[in-house]
Amino acid sequence: MILPQCEIFYPSSAQEILFVSGGRTPSREFFLEISKGRKIFCIDKGIEICKACGVIPNFLIGDFDSAKNSAVDWAREKNIPVEKYPADKDFTDTQLALNRAVEIFGEHDAILTGAFGGRFDHLYSNIFTCAALNRKIFLADEREIIFYLRGGESSEIKFFKKPLAVSLLPITSICAGVVTKNLHWELDGATLTQNFPNATSNRADADKIFVGVGSGTLAIYFCFE
Repeated sequence: MILPQCEIFYPSSAQEILFVSGGRTPSREFFLEISKGRKIFCIDKGIEICKACGVIPNFLIGDFDSAKNSAVDWAREKNIPVEKYPADKDFTDTQLALNRAVEIFGEHDAILTGAFGGRFDHLYSNIFTCAALNRKIFLADEREIIFYLRGGESSEIKFFKKPLAVSLLPITSICAGVVTKNLHWELDGATLTQNFPNATSNRADADKIFVGVGSGTLAIYFCFE
C-alpha cells in the first residue's frame, strides 16, 4: 500500500478502494495524490472534497445530514450512483459504505480518508469498525495514519516523510508477541494491554521500520507535521 507519507508492505493482490468520509477534510494535495488510479466510494459529506477537486467518484452513500445539497446535486448531475438512507438507522454511514463496497466491488483493500478530527464518538466508531473488518484497511490523511496487524501478521514500513510519533495501540484486550525494529524503544515479544496502552509516542530511528504481533489485533499509528 503506497500512501503519500510511506509505503506499507504486506501480502495482497486485491484492488484498492478509497473511501472518503465526512470528518476532517484531507488537504487538496493529499487527496489528489491518494485518489489517483483508485476507485472512490464517497460517504455523505465526503462528496464535497470530490466536487471541490473535480474528482468523479464511483459511488455515493449516506443519509446526507451533513453534505451540502449542492454537492449531492453535483453527484447526480455527473450520473454517479447515489444511495440515500434514512437518518434513523442502525448503522453509521461509514459502516453502510464498507459493507456495500464488498457487494458492489468485491474483494478489496480499503483506504479511509476523512476519518479523523471532528467528534470523538465518530472516530471511535471508525477505528473499531475498521479493526473488525476481514480485510486490509488504512485510515489516512496528511496528518495521521492508522492500520492494523492481526495475530501472526507483520509489516515493514518505508517512510518518505519521517513521522513525529509511532504508537502501537491494542484493539483487543491483549496483544502478545509484539516485535519492533528500528524504533527508538524496541519491543521483543512484548505483551501490550488495552487497559494500559503505554506503547505510545515512540520514534522511528530509520527510514524503514518493522512491526509484528503474535496474537491479538494491534493498531499501528503514525502522526506527521
